[in-house]
Amino acid sequence: MTVQWFPGHMAKARRQIQEKLQLVDIVYELLDARIPYSSSNPMMNEIIKHKPKLIILNKADIADPNVTQQWLNYFKQKGQPVITIDALHQNAIKHITEASKEILKEKFEKEKAKGLRPRPIRAMILGIPNVGKSTLTNNLAKRKAAQTGDRPGVTKAQQWIKVEKELELLDTPGVLWPKFEEKRVGYNLAVTGAIKDTILHLDDIILYALDYLIAHYPDRLVERYNLSGQFEDKVAVLDEIGQKRGFLQSGGYVDYDKVYEILLREIRSVKLGRLSFELPSDIPTSEEK
Repeated sequence: MTVQWFPGHMAKARRQIQEKLQLVDIVYELLDARIPYSSSNPMMNEIIKHKPKLIILNKADIADPNVTQQWLNYFKQKGQPVITIDALHQNAIKHITEASKEILKEKFEKEKAKGLRPRPIRAMILGIPNVGKSTLTNNLAKRKAAQTGDRPGVTKAQQWIKVEKELELLDTPGVLWPKFEEKRVGYNLAVTGAIKDTILHLDDIILYALDYLIAHYPDRLVERYNLSGQFEDKVAVLDEIGQKRGFLQSGGYVDYDKVYEILLREIRSVKLGRLSFELPSDIPTSEEK
């Protein structure tokens, strides 16, 4: 399975981003804390080269905290600065600014030694569509400053967004998106709502999600849907959910479309609790960043 969101536009967006990189001190790579590997762009390091980078695990408030800690440890062991945030909360500004100051401490000390006046940190936020880039930008600016969307390679006039006194964001000229061959990556993006449900078959998405929940969060399923806990047959589990919720058609047959809809909606709306869909140990060795 190979999926590309906007074939043909990657080169354009990449060129625009590389042209603007010289204007910033640091790059913020925004990832979904529930799926840090699946929501990353495999070409990120190649694109930004040696520019300092801070990984921001967004939506940490809806990810499994125990798994998120594993990811924090994973990145820190690799010497990669990383923080967690919820893009909707104002404390994100403090966390991002403090982490940036630490990363750029040596750079700014050299500038000071040369007699240069103190200035705000200049940064660029990069991330795949729907990971929360525009939400975070607008929240940091405390206004609707970013007009980003899912359209790739949107060329706009250079725009600096002031965030209090210590941080300025360069509105990115385009978005990054993944090309992925791994089924697991595509399903993770689909389950969390990062790509349209229509890109992959809905029944495949649900069976993947259910399989993962059975393996990692069986108690959540039992509690939420009052299940028996017999998970050997996934279709039987879907039948049990449908029967318990009353999703039945004439003749007593389970309406699977309704079961799929409720299960996917409740995964995304945290009705099943805070969930993560991948562990650092899931990353193929050849793909480690």
